[in-house]
Amino acid sequence: MPNTSEFVADLARSIGFLSRLPVPDRFFKGQSGSISRAVQAFPAAGLVIATLPAIALFLLAPGDALTAGLIALTLLALLTGALHEDGLADAADGLGGGRDKEHALVIMKDSRIGSYGVIALILSFGLRASALAALARHEPAAAALALLGAAAVSRALMVWHWHALPSARETGVAASAGLPETTARNVALFMGVALALVLLVLVLGLPKVLLSLIVAGALCFGFTRYVRGKIEGHTGDTIGASQQLSEIGMLATLALAI
Repeated sequence: MPNTSEFVADLARSIGFLSRLPVPDRFFKGQSGSISRAVQAFPAAGLVIATLPAIALFLLAPGDALTAGLIALTLLALLTGALHEDGLADAADGLGGGRDKEHALVIMKDSRIGSYGVIALILSFGLRASALAALARHEPAAAALALLGAAAVSRALMVWHWHALPSARETGVAASAGLPETTARNVALFMGVALALVLLVLVLGLPKVLLSLIVAGALCFGFTRYVRGKIEGHTGDTIGASQQLSEIGMLATLALAI
């Protein structure tokens, strides 16, 4: 396990990588740009990034749960710069419309969004917002904690996806950031699961939480296998898409299980 000072530095760098939240420059001075070790803090960074949206969801849910869910997701997208949503849309266009690896990668690099990407974004926001609304109607605190837990778990699983595949391109954000270290991947997965259990078991029960973790992991595993067969490696877009799919799966499972 990392020592405290290393983890604080990794957390700061992870927040800077995953969001638009301000991070002091001292955490990046003398760094090569690789975050191979820093990814171990991705689940904790997800927790930090999702805190304000979770508070908004908790406070607004008694008014109208669906509106509160959409506002929370809007805040989350603003804080991340829609980083993961952009990856989901590009990955959907490339994987859905690409004839082969080269064609898929060309489509993903295109800044324009196609029909697959539009549909993916509609489903992402719709499924997550409706799941949060269902949880909020059950208990506002459960919805807020579920948003935090899913933020941590989904960012742990994106590290797993990143580590499981080689880079599909020689250049790009994911390639330049470096492949996650095995130890960092293991720490991220342990932390993501631990945070979810601590946050959610008391309000939703162990069976429901375990089921949501299994579904999230299965979706990420299945998506990773599909990406391997389609383009033989990860890209920044597929990494973002893995986060979105994991978050959707976990939130939807919790909502259906209550």
